[in-house]
Amino acid sequence: MAINFSGEFTTPRAPEEVFEFLSDPNRFGPLLPDFQSISMQDATHFTVKVKVGVGNIRGSAELKMELAEAVKPLRAQYKGQGTAVGSQVTVSAGFDLSALPEGTKVVWQGETSVFGKLASMAGGMLEPLGRKNIQKLIEGLQKALSEPAAAAPVPTTTSPVATSDNVGVPQSGAPENVPVVDPVNNDISSEQASAPAQQHGNDNA
Repeated sequence: MAINFSGEFTTPRAPEEVFEFLSDPNRFGPLLPDFQSISMQDATHFTVKVKVGVGNIRGSAELKMELAEAVKPLRAQYKGQGTAVGSQVTVSAGFDLSALPEGTKVVWQGETSVFGKLASMAGGMLEPLGRKNIQKLIEGLQKALSEPAAAAPVPTTTSPVATSDNVGVPQSGAPENVPVVDPVNNDISSEQASAPAQQHGNDNA
């Protein structure tokens, strides 16, 4: 029994960002409905486990997946096969990306095939359940990609700004032996006149 599915959605993220997300199994895998675990064999091969529940049938599916195609930033496609409740399962899912003025258009398509005990016992329940799970997956993807990637914060430094109220007043953390200028006579105070002048970084005046 085979179930085909397809659709499209848009995201405000750039195609490069969307591709990086969709081609990373550690980010894409946990969005699968009833996700249990994922283990990586290498950068493009991984095994994912999900729970299976169809009517009175309960169990889990273990799928050996491969990132079969990755063309940055245009396309990512996954293929895999495995077992679920004594049945054979094959899956494929592809994502084609195209740039939009406001972000990226994602066109997706795929197929799931089930052979054996699960297909014969579940009967007509498999297709509506499969489409429901695919919809959950796509909704999860849309949510994960719904906001632009946060920009890295720009480090800033602040320094005291001289005003009429703090002229001659040592700032917090400044050396206390900096000569203070008498605003009236424009002279260095007598008790600090003999102290050696200190040079401060960035003070070229």
